[in-house]
Amino acid sequence: MSGIVADGVSRAFGHVQAVRDASFHAAPGRVTGLIGPNGAGKTTLLLMLASLLAPDTGMIRIGEIDPLADPLGARRLLGWMPDALGAWPSLTARETIVTTARLYDMERSAAHVRAAELLELVGLVDLADAPAKVLSRGQKQKLGLARALVHDPQVLLLDEPASGLDPEARVQLRGLLRRLASEGRTVLISSHILSELEEVIDDAVFLVAGSVVDAAPSQSAVRAWRIRLAGSGERQLRGDAERVATALSMAPESLGIDRTALLVGFSSELAAADGLRRIVEAGLAVSEFVPAQSALEHRFLNLPRTETGS
Repeated sequence: MSGIVADGVSRAFGHVQAVRDASFHAAPGRVTGLIGPNGAGKTTLLLMLASLLAPDTGMIRIGEIDPLADPLGARRLLGWMPDALGAWPSLTARETIVTTARLYDMERSAAHVRAAELLELVGLVDLADAPAKVLSRGQKQKLGLARALVHDPQVLLLDEPASGLDPEARVQLRGLLRRLASEGRTVLISSHILSELEEVIDDAVFLVAGSVVDAAPSQSAVRAWRIRLAGSGERQLRGDAERVATALSMAPESLGIDRTALLVGFSSELAAADGLRRIVEAGLAVSEFVPAQSALEHRFLNLPRTETGS
């Protein structure tokens, strides 16, 4: 099976350093998330991995293949889904997939069979004979995924695949990505929708200003927790804040309010557990005590911020 290795990869556009000495590994059988703020260099890095852009320095391997030295060999292993589908607007969804399959030297009959399979897989059967120009953003994303899968690749590079999808389609996409990984494929997915990534990824690569960074929050990184007392409403939150703050030996103004709940910062899960114990021992009935941020959001929000790449 084929994985992805990047070692010391850099790319500049004039005076703008888009990717800086980036190194990471995406393993077969796993879904890896490529995460970073806007302008972090994610798309530039994906383009280099897809053999569509040459790095200035560093080494990339798709399986055992160097995409710079053997781009055709790399593309036989790769399925590439860009953020925006570069479709042929006059071709139907079926014709788009068949044409893509033919570009991979698939026989015409086999290409039509493969198109039917993929239209069913991504939920575009009812739009199979609609021209690409009439498809919605979400439907074009589905067509882009089908096109990336046409040659049964071992490595998938997906740039914002959930963009424009409705909630049901996003759930289906998560299930499909998990299934593809379980078949031994390497899946690298770039997305800004952290809640979606949380549900599907096994590993995370964080990119800031073009560099891969250590995403482990520092020991002093505070994570917000939502606390709601039983029977509480918006009108009672000020009083609840005073009672919870007293139980935690904190100033009431240090607590935040998020609609019907209080927001309290704790430096660790152990600190949060101790805080819950103290609130309960103070005789307060707690109906909700959960992180206000997912673990992935917490890591993302605590990334070191420097000047951005492109």
